[in-house]
Amino acid sequence: MKKLRLYLRLTRLLLVITLGTLLAAGLSLLERLFRHDLMATRQRLTRWFLARLASALPFRLEISGELPREPMLWVSNHISWTDIPLLGMLTPLSFLSKAEVRTWPVAGWLAHKAGTLFIRRGGGHSNLLNQQLGRHLQQGRNLLIFPEGTTSDGQSLRTFHGRLLSSAIDNGVAVQPVAIRYLRGGQPCTIAPFIGDDDMLSHLLRLLSSDIGLAQIQLLTPITSAGSDRNGLARSAQLAIAQALYGDCEAVSDAAA
Repeated sequence: MKKLRLYLRLTRLLLVITLGTLLAAGLSLLERLFRHDLMATRQRLTRWFLARLASALPFRLEISGELPREPMLWVSNHISWTDIPLLGMLTPLSFLSKAEVRTWPVAGWLAHKAGTLFIRRGGGHSNLLNQQLGRHLQQGRNLLIFPEGTTSDGQSLRTFHGRLLSSAIDNGVAVQPVAIRYLRGGQPCTIAPFIGDDDMLSHLLRLLSSDIGLAQIQLLTPITSAGSDRNGLARSAQLAIAQALYGDCEAVSDAAA
């Protein structure tokens, strides 16, 4: 029975990925033919695709809070690759991701076609990166970043790196903090986190073999960037998310540049 469940979920997931690949290929062809950037269309189609992808994952979803009515820089804690479809289904979004994702088979290409911006760790190009983020925000598009820079087990927050929030200050855009967590039986889920030496295939098989878990997403009160410095803004977002997830600030490390 467990194997049958795994096969059925895998089949559904592969069908969704195939559909996404066809959509991305078709849109890419249209852009070449008309020589026009269809980013707004890409974001809408990406949202539709990620909603299909999220529905193929073994999670029951609970969402609280209100979606922002104007473009913002979204800031979230980061636990797993599953954060992306679960958050991306909420509204048209672009993501900032580590450069390694670009090399993933199929998923990396889909992320690129969806308008994902890629960052190389330790690349030393923060000014160029903030210019890219700024251009994205200036065009009235939502952008989501994971300022921890990597995933965690969900039981504490890593340092929020303030340099990634400079673009919000430079462009007068508010920050939308988002808290995400995964639960099983009321306790932190140990299957959802994608951490350490996990590889994509092993994690996917483990996840799809599991029972239905609970994914909670909290859209918190937006934080104005006016009059803030990047570290203060990172600290404010970090504290808001920590309060939502843990009820206190004991699991928070200091925000850094």
